[in-house]
Amino acid sequence: MKQSDILIKPYVTEKSLNLMNGTPREKFKDGNKIEFIVNRDADKADITTAFEERFEVKVAGVWTRIEKDGKHAIIKLAEGYSAEDVGTRVGVF
Repeated sequence: MKQSDILIKPYVTEKSLNLMNGTPREKFKDGNKIEFIVNRDADKADITTAFEERFEVKVAGVWTRIEKDGKHAIIKLAEGYSAEDVGTRVGVF
């Protein structure tokens, strides 16, 4: 699978915006996360590599889930990198 085929598009909802800026929630209190719809065949290692290469950041963790509209990946960025900055680059804001 080509790296360019892994990340399909950012997934933007009020909930996903709260993940970026750290609005307190039960599971995701620390923020600095961004959500993407990804290729259904991509595993966490593929998603991490593709995201790091495309946006020149370091990834601390990836959580995935399958929904009706595709596979979603919540990507937590490492300390010193900003999900809001990546969101701005992909046109979320």
